[in-house]
Amino acid sequence: MSRVGKMPITVPAGVKVDLNGSHITVKGPKGELSRELHPEMIVEMKDGVITVDRPSEQKRHKALHGLTRALINNMVVGVTEGFKKELEVNGVGYRAQKQGKQLVMNLGFSHQVTVDEIPGITIDVPAPNKITISGADRQKVGQFAAEVREKRPPEPYKGKGIKYADEYIRRKEGKAGGKKK
Repeated sequence: MSRVGKMPITVPAGVKVDLNGSHITVKGPKGELSRELHPEMIVEMKDGVITVDRPSEQKRHKALHGLTRALINNMVVGVTEGFKKELEVNGVGYRAQKQGKQLVMNLGFSHQVTVDEIPGITIDVPAPNKITISGADRQKVGQFAAEVREKRPPEPYKGKGIKYADEYIRRKEGKAGGKKK
């Protein structure tokens, strides 16, 4: 039995879950999410608790069991609490600011890099070197954060670039570090 798949999902108050065959819609205070689940998975809701079961012990069904449960749980958590990713901008003269619905960054290029806010995602810049990306859909938040980080990934010599707040950059020695006296 899947350790993740067998855990029940409790639906908190204020969240409405609509199960229609293999299509699930979750509505809550932070928004509405819907997803098409695998039709072979057995998803049931009774008394505010969602359970996911698998039809057989095939390897494919075992893999889908935990995945389906995790996807539904992420939807419930997303519409109640939401998800967020924090990015840090490191480097001399590197900074970020928000102008309307755009994130404008100075990243050492000859031009400013702008990224438009997409629906379902909110960008916040609490400090010139900090970016917070938040939203209800975990996949969208992670993908958008990765696209922002991609504009100037951190380099290993000075650590300049955009990195996740909890990311550790392994530093390398420069050319002088390799010479022996």
